[in-house]
Amino acid sequence: MELPKFILGDNTDYPDAIFVIHTDFPRFIINLEDDEVEWLEDFDQHDQKQLELETEDLIQQATQFYDREVSRYED
Repeated sequence: MELPKFILGDNTDYPDAIFVIHTDFPRFIINLEDDEVEWLEDFDQHDQKQLELETEDLIQQATQFYDREVSRYED
């Protein structure tokens, strides 16, 4: 199965949370309400350096994805 790069997530137990799931490496879930990130990968020290370089860009992409999806609902 081919998955989209980002998926919106919702859970009634967290009514204020806005979850975006990143399905490519490195996989993670971000809560846009507080920018908390839960990584779904195990990293070694080498990966940690690469991750630090990519994190800001990935979070920005997740936020842009959410904004795009919300704007489509408003149209």
